[in-house]
Amino acid sequence: MPQPAIQSVVRAISILRCFEGDAHLSLAEISCMVGLHKSTAAGIINTLKAEGFLEQDPVTSKLRLGLELFSLAVQARRGIVDICDPFLNELLSLTNETVNLAVLDKNEIVYIAKKESTHSIRISTNVGKHLPLHCTAIGKSILACMHRPSAEAIIDNLEFRPYTEHTITDKTRLINEIDRVMLEGVAYDHQEFQIGVSCVAAPLYYQKFNPIAAISVSGPSFRIDDAKRKKIAAVVMEIAAKICHELARVG
Repeated sequence: MPQPAIQSVVRAISILRCFEGDAHLSLAEISCMVGLHKSTAAGIINTLKAEGFLEQDPVTSKLRLGLELFSLAVQARRGIVDICDPFLNELLSLTNETVNLAVLDKNEIVYIAKKESTHSIRISTNVGKHLPLHCTAIGKSILACMHRPSAEAIIDNLEFRPYTEHTITDKTRLINEIDRVMLEGVAYDHQEFQIGVSCVAAPLYYQKFNPIAAISVSGPSFRIDDAKRKKIAAVVMEIAAKICHELARVG
């Protein structure tokens, strides 16, 4: 005999289903959609927020699906690293430079996969390593792919530490840079985090304005000159588009 459904769980699921189509909703809108009193809906929403299944825009105060929900959905299929792995191998074979996969972790990025170049001089990155957003190609590509109010809320809390003489150290310059990334679809780090190192990155997303990760190609600046950087950029964007298509298919 089937067990009766737990009302609070059913209500939580109903609230999550309100966000189909990448909706951004207020508490009043949600309570109306699911037919619950605002105080009841607020209690469930606060729990979903605490667990990362919903996020609140710091500027508009509207709610949207959190990355934790998508993370679980992807893991239920294969996992983001497993999905990206063959594409990372393809990117490595096309560039023969170090390939990275990273995700946003609060105000930083964290590497979750890496493919090593066969060159004797390589770039030192490690899975699990955290790096800043404002001076890494991956960080800038993720910020550029976010809803602008959400990106600016993160930028407002950055320290803008000057790692090298090339580091972007103020909000205006960073916003100008992510505007360029939005138009071109690719982000660069030319000795901004580390002297002698250049990087090219593109965001990965299940739905636009909800980046879940980014891929990058990095190498010594003497090997990645302007001409090679343009070639790498084209390849990175091509591979990123393939991954986004696959994420949409399995999601």
